[in-house]
Amino acid sequence: MAEETQAKAPSTSDAPSNSHASSGPSSGPRGAGRPTGGGGNRGKFFRRKKVCKFCTEKIDAIPYRDVRLLQQFVAERGKIVPRRLSGVCTTHQRRLTRAIKQARNIALLPFATRH
Repeated sequence: MAEETQAKAPSTSDAPSNSHASSGPSSGPRGAGRPTGGGGNRGKFFRRKKVCKFCTEKIDAIPYRDVRLLQQFVAERGKIVPRRLSGVCTTHQRRLTRAIKQARNIALLPFATRH
């Protein structure tokens, strides 16, 4: 019988520690139903590493006259999409920015959209 109480003692000590774990940021009315953040690769969704489109297709020079290509890297408001969103490497992002600015200056691309 003494062994049974000793066996039950660790299980009762686990209960208070679990109650502390549930009082984290994901519990309560605001955090209900949200995945816990900041865990790195622990989330449900796998984010694929973006690869430079120009490097994969081996495009060295980005033509400023190719409006269809340049529009892929310009947001609806007319802003140039940053590298972290587009997945373009540093050298091609610089060339892309220069080509977009040239296309804007000769009125192939709009500076901003109309609202």
